[in-house]
This record gives sequence, structure tokens and C-alpha cells, in this order.
Amino acid sequence: MPAKTEFKMGVATRVAFGDTLLELARKDERIVVCDADISKSTMTHKFHQEFPERFFSCGIAEANMVSIGAGLAAAGKIAFVSSFSCFVLNKGFEQLRVSVAYPGIKNFVVVGTHSGISIGEDGPSQMSIEDLALTCSLPGFSVLAPADEVAMRKLVAVAAYNGPVFLRAGRVKTAIVHDEETEFKIGGSVRMRDGSDVTIMAFGMMVAEAVRASEMLAGDGISARVIDLYSIKPLDRDVIAKAAAETGAVVVAEEHLVDGGLGVRVAQVVSETAPAVMEFVGIRNTYAESGTPYGLLEKYGLTADKIAAAARQAIRRKQ
Repeated sequence: MPAKTEFKMGVATRVAFGDTLLELARKDERIVVCDADISKSTMTHKFHQEFPERFFSCGIAEANMVSIGAGLAAAGKIAFVSSFSCFVLNKGFEQLRVSVAYPGIKNFVVVGTHSGISIGEDGPSQMSIEDLALTCSLPGFSVLAPADEVAMRKLVAVAAYNGPVFLRAGRVKTAIVHDEETEFKIGGSVRMRDGSDVTIMAFGMMVAEAVRASEMLAGDGISARVIDLYSIKPLDRDVIAKAAAETGAVVVAEEHLVDGGLGVRVAQVVSETAPAVMEFVGIRNTYAESGTPYGLLEKYGLTADKIAAAARQAIRRKQ
């Protein structure tokens, strides 16, 4: 059994987003930011302090904010539009559809922070568990969900020049699971662990849990492959198909509703390319509640032991 991985704790992905945005803006004066009066939470306040003439505070009016950002992008700017995921997507979806996706606006990045249930004590009204289903439904959009600060820093730069993009960020500090040499691209993935019995696919905070699950399984003599599917749309279809064909069992773990989430998208690829047994770890047909971030992940089954249990079930079913 391999030694248990002890991940170093890094900053929240929203913090990495804000810091990288500022670095990019110093090099490219086309970058502008629209925020919904919560810049200290979305971490765009540093940009505001250094480039006030390129920062547009739109107030608590996310639909208008999206339209303003779309207009700036259409005029040649690189527009970053940021708010909590639940607000910018639920309130601004029509504008994302009509003002960005339909006309094919390219220089546009919508950054949704405080995603998932790990927002914690703020409660279900501010938890975004539908965001991937919504953004993946927008034609032309890419959807990215970094696992840690390393991935976020690199994907902010990718998103800036490959829009339109939805970039998912979290509230709490996250484990650093990637090294600085890892490459990230739209449509890519990262193999975290090799394995031949089952494949675990995850994104965001669930990547660290997936790695921990693979170590639990190793104790039972089970070889689990782990893949960080940070590019939710487009998916790395070749990697998914290869994993399904070689291991015959797939588990998808996500901090999102199972209905309409990553698992549904992976299942479509698996059924089209290399049919395999699948299990799904995620939020099932419910909203969460107020609580500590990790207490909520535990209550709703988004932990390594539940991922390992799903992997064991998948292996039993394929035999």
C-alpha cells in the first residue's frame, strides 16, 4: 500500500483567480472587469485598486453586469465578469445566452466564485449546485473547474484568450494537488494516479478526495486510476474512452447535482465509445443547508470514503 499523500493546503481558487487576473492586466490593457458589488469576495478588489478606470462596479444587478461585459467584449476588450456562481448564472443566464453565446462573443470570461456547497455557513440560497448544467448548455462556451491554485492560475490565462468561458472558483482554501510543471488547456485533463481496476474522475475539491480514495482502495488491493477532469466542456473524450475501455468501471465525483453534472457528460462519452459500469458521487436531488464547509461535504457524501465505496460497487457490478 502506498504511503498516504499529505497535501499542502493552498489558497482558495478565488484568491488565485484574483491574483492572476491582476498579473495579466498589468501586461494587457484590454482586460477589464465587471463586478456585482462583492469584489472583496470575488477577489477582484486588487484589480480595482490598481486599475480603477478599467473596473466597472455594476451593483447587485448581475443580468445588467453580463450585458455590460458582453458589450465591452464586443468592443474589443477582454471582459472578466465576476460574482457568486449562483447569482451570475441564475440571474444572468438569459443575458449569457442572448448577449454572449448567441452572437458568439469571444473575449468574455464569466467567473463564478463560491461554487458548490463548500461555501458553508452562507446557506443554500448562495450555493451554486446547478452551474455546470447551466453553462454546459450554452453553445460555444467552454467550462473549466480548477482543483487548486496551480490549476486556477494557469487556467485564468487560458480563459482570457479562449472565450467565452465559465471559470468555476470556490470559497475555501484547497489542497494543492498539482505541481507547477503541469500543463492545462481547454479540453484537457490530468492523470493523477495510474490504475487498472477502476477509474475515478473528479474536478475541484473532489480531486484531492479522489486521490485519497485511491489510497484507501490500494489497501484492499484495488488499483484505481484518478483523473482530474478540470475541463468540463469540452471533455477530454480520448482520455475518458481509454479509461473506460481499460478499467471497465468508472466513478465520477463532483460537488454539484448529479442530475446535469459532470457524471452525465462522462456517461454520454462512455456510452458512445467504450460502455462500462458507472457510479456517481454527488448531490442527489436536494439542496444543502447552512453548516461548516467540510461538515457539509461529509453530510452529503462528498468524501474519500464514499468515493472508495462507489468504486468497490462499480467493480462488483462489472464482475
